[in-house]
Amino acid sequence: MLTRNFRTDQSIGRMHSETPDPVGLIETKKLGRSHAAGEIRSLIDSFACGDVPDYQMAAWLMAVRLNGLDEVETADYTTALLESGRTYAWDDLDRPVVDKHSSGGVGDKTSLVVVPLAAACGLAVPKISGRGLGLTGGTLDKLDAIPGMRLQLGEREFKDQIRTVGAAIVAQSSDFVPADGKTYALREVTSTADSISLIAASIMCKKLATGADTIVLDVKAGSGAFMTDLKSARTLARAMVQIGTAAGRNVRAFVTEMNTPLGAAVGHSLEVSEALDTLRGDGPADLVELSLTLVAALIRDSGLRSAPRAARNLADKMLSTGAGYAKMKEMIAAQGGDLAAFQRSPAHASLAARKIVAAPADGYVSRLDARATVLVVRRLGGGRFKKSDDVDPGVGVRLEKKIGDRVKRGDALAEIYAPDAASADRATGPLLDAFEITEAKPRPAPLILDQIVGAT
Repeated sequence: MLTRNFRTDQSIGRMHSETPDPVGLIETKKLGRSHAAGEIRSLIDSFACGDVPDYQMAAWLMAVRLNGLDEVETADYTTALLESGRTYAWDDLDRPVVDKHSSGGVGDKTSLVVVPLAAACGLAVPKISGRGLGLTGGTLDKLDAIPGMRLQLGEREFKDQIRTVGAAIVAQSSDFVPADGKTYALREVTSTADSISLIAASIMCKKLATGADTIVLDVKAGSGAFMTDLKSARTLARAMVQIGTAAGRNVRAFVTEMNTPLGAAVGHSLEVSEALDTLRGDGPADLVELSLTLVAALIRDSGLRSAPRAARNLADKMLSTGAGYAKMKEMIAAQGGDLAAFQRSPAHASLAARKIVAAPADGYVSRLDARATVLVVRRLGGGRFKKSDDVDPGVGVRLEKKIGDRVKRGDALAEIYAPDAASADRATGPLLDAFEITEAKPRPAPLILDQIVGAT
């Protein structure tokens, strides 16, 4: 099992004690059998130092995707990733250290709201984020839309920013759980990104390595998420809570709805703009509610405010007074970003083509499929088909109507931001197919579907 007293603030650089038999380990997992103690660690160590090639690790990852890891194997895999590189400790900070993670969803820009808002409330948030995996864009892809934004910080810079600003969102450095970085890249291009065991270990090794004592997880369930059904999302949430709890952390997981996009913006530059609007008090209702819920949980579970109502009131106050927006500006400036330049000319504003998708009939929007929406954005250039692909930060979709909204024929359902008119035209039909309009007003689905709390 994982323990809280792992080594911190140093590159561990363990040498594996024995050379693994990759073919034998692939065969073991292909047949659905469990690995013996030490085998996973030996495999990961050897892969991290280059003794096991990509193609053998990819085969093992696929065997895991098909047959899973049991509880002990998942803990072993998490520990092996965690101990492959640097971890952080924050014993000198005078405020609680927290972290937040989402399993990924369409239009999910909550980290851009939660991190500065939590810091404005008096928490320290050292967040290591990733790029797009599967269909969705990652937090770093969104921040790339801000001119000058530095996402690679050295250890000293990262620590200093947490001490002075209270928040940072940075990329995974080469010595920060490097084995996870290598396997993460392979998963994206080998159709193994949706394995519950691999997702849980990959997320939690980074959460543990950042040194946060309190962790809140947002696990998406629906067509736009890795976990397309509620049962799988709950399984993933429980697995991550179990890993964190075994490591002595306060962990809470929310299972949230992802059959429809979160907020109105899908696309990197568009989502940054929407996050900034939200921090200024003008965000879409679902994004505001989810962000406040996650921040209140961090406040409560960290002990900053022990009563749920007091925790929520503090989060509400820091949003309504603009303190969260001020903290976002401070964080961006500390990382070299030029927020004024972004606001003057965001990438989506300079695209060659914008096109309105109009409602074909009167009625109510009863379906707005998240997966269909993000596929449109991906084909426009806003997502990756292989790990070496660049993404266009400006392309995307702004949703003008959401589920439950009444529309008349010809009303704008959405606006497409495309690099050229032909691309916009090609996107119109698939985006229109994401909508369904009916005569009866639908009952909206709840935003939060479940909540799982660990007991330390």
